Amino acid sequence: MHWRLLLFIALLSTAVPAQWLNFPTPGVPRKPDGKPDLTALAPRALDGKPDLTGVWMHEITTVAEVRRLFGDRFEAAIKTNAPGMEIGTQHKYNFDILVDFKPGESPLRPGVKLNRPRNVDPADICMAVIGIPDADFLSEPIKIVQAPRETMILYEVGNMHRQIFTDGRSFPKEFDLPAFLGYSVGHWEGDTFVVETAGFNDKTSLDGMGHPHSDALRLTERFHRRDFGHLDIEMTFDDPKTYTRPFTIKVPHDLLADSDIFETFCENEKDRVHMGKH
Repeated sequence: MHWRLLLFIALLSTAVPAQWLNFPTPGVPRKPDGKPDLTALAPRALDGKPDLTGVWMHEITTVAEVRRLFGDRFEAAIKTNAPGMEIGTQHKYNFDILVDFKPGESPLRPGVKLNRPRNVDPADICMAVIGIPDADFLSEPIKIVQAPRETMILYEVGNMHRQIFTDGRSFPKEFDLPAFLGYSVGHWEGDTFVVETAGFNDKTSLDGMGHPHSDALRLTERFHRRDFGHLDIEMTFDDPKTYTRPFTIKVPHDLLADSDIFETFCENEKDRVHMGKH
C-alpha cells in the first residue's frame, strides 16, 4: 500500500467532525431560498483589492476521468479507498502533475528519477510529509485568510499552513533554512494576487507519482477571484535543475460557503496496527 494512502487513512481516522454545525457565514450573499449566491460580486478588502478569504475546494476529477487519463492504475483504490478520500474527490494533478503533456514532451530532465513510493514504518506514519502544491489537490479543502500585511493559506491536510508576506519584504540573498513549503511573498497586479515562493528544500514531491523538485524551485502562483464563489489559481514551476523549462497548470476552485476546514491529529489512531499487512 502506498505510504501516502496509509498517511491519510491515519489522518482520516482522527479528523474531528464538523466543529461548527449549521452556522451560516456572515456576509455571504444569498438567494431567496437562503442558499449562497456564488455568482454575486467578489468581496473587496478595505484597500479595495479582492478579498480572497474563504474555504476553497479545487475542481474534482471524476472516477470516469481518472480511468480515461490513467487506465486501470487506480482501480484498486477506486474500490477500497476510505470514506472521505474516495477516488473522484481529488484533482488529476494529485496523481500526475505532468498529465497534460503528450508522450515525449515532458519537461522532466533526462535521468531525473521519480521519488518512488517508499516504505514507511507504521510507527512513523504521522510524520510523513506532503508538500505543495499536492496538499491542495487531495480530498480536503484549503482556507485562505487575507490580512493587510500577510495572507495565510491553511491546509486541512496535516494541519499545514503557509504565510505569504505582503509587507514589502523581498527574498533574502541566501536561505539559511530551506523549508518544506518555502518562503512566500505576495503583491497585487490589478485584481490578481501574485505569490512568489522560493527557499524550498528537496524533500517533497509535486504529486503522488513522485515528480521531484530541487532546492532551486521557484513557484509563482496567481490568484484571481472571478466572483463570490469562484477562484482561479494558476501555478508556474521553474526548476532548472529538474525540468528543462518552466511549466504552468491552472486549477479552478469553488467556494465552500458556510463551511470550514477541520483539524486532523493522530490521537486515538486505530489503523496503525493494520498497516503493512497488504
